[in-house]
Amino acid sequence: MRFEAWNRYRHILCIRLDNIGDVLMSQPAMRALKESLPGRKITLLTSSAGALIAPFIQEIDDVIPFDVPWVKTSEIHGEQQLLALADKLRSRRFDAAVIFTVYSQNPLPAAMLCYLAGIKTVLGYCRENPYQLINQWLPDREPLDYIVHEVERQLRLVESTGAVTSDTGLSLTVPEESRQKIAGKLAAIGIYPDKPWLALHASVSEEKRRYPANNYIQACQLLIRQGYKIVLTGSVSEQAYVEAITRQLGTAAISVAGELSVAELIALIAAAPVLISNNTGPIHIAAAVGTPVVVAYAMTNPQHTPWRVPNRVLYFEVAPALRTKNRLLQSFAGIAEPKASPQAIAAAVNELEKNQ
Repeated sequence: MRFEAWNRYRHILCIRLDNIGDVLMSQPAMRALKESLPGRKITLLTSSAGALIAPFIQEIDDVIPFDVPWVKTSEIHGEQQLLALADKLRSRRFDAAVIFTVYSQNPLPAAMLCYLAGIKTVLGYCRENPYQLINQWLPDREPLDYIVHEVERQLRLVESTGAVTSDTGLSLTVPEESRQKIAGKLAAIGIYPDKPWLALHASVSEEKRRYPANNYIQACQLLIRQGYKIVLTGSVSEQAYVEAITRQLGTAAISVAGELSVAELIALIAAAPVLISNNTGPIHIAAAVGTPVVVAYAMTNPQHTPWRVPNRVLYFEVAPALRTKNRLLQSFAGIAEPKASPQAIAAAVNELEKNQ
């Protein structure tokens, strides 16, 4: 009966309220929803950060950016704006909503928003019975019984409605204009396809997931001695941090932090032979454009590794003061090996390059 009902739902609100990488890891599930009914429209409600990647995801027809107070975001709206959002959602007359969450997030605030918006059919994971707030709920068994990759988690959620897809990869549309602009920018700074180079995205929104700058410097110095040039990326707010690393690397490193649009960042990562980064949005962009990636991975979210792209995941411990206060999650801190030493990062780059 659930399958039959969903076959009539033509306008779906997908809710993913966190960041770029989280939106990307929900893409295959949105694709499954889209493919399961011809002509179905997908509207994404996401944060202002998550909205930046939406124009490059072909499954998304419309996006509503809003920073909610129950998710860590750059700007928090007040209660009047939240009520106005509920009214806006009500005016769209959605047939159903799907709430995408990681297992450490509570879906009930988003479910209450749907309730206020008059959306009758709501699908999502929840630990306890949410009754009419999520009237189509799946008991959340993560992380107590198992942990699956975030992409698989969301695919399982929509599969409960009969929505499946044979294409479970990530993908992004890279504007040709951006490809050409990045090719010109790389040539202008002496980066050529036939010479060894790589991209490094050293910054991250959460301090606990930031690999130590000195370790990145040591890894890059090893690679520079092998003939590599390094292009460092980052946002405007991260520019000073990235340029401090760049100065330590000399003329073989160039920072473009704060200089690229989202489209140009996607094009740069698509052009790069390898990306080195923390576990943050650019590694999922790399997965979407097929660029091999080396991840210095904080032991926080073991289900957020690069999806279906050549990769090497190297782990480092989070500083005690920055570790989660959630006792339920403290026992699920991830995997300790292999260690993310500078030598291991350089070796992983060499291995990925050799296997291309």
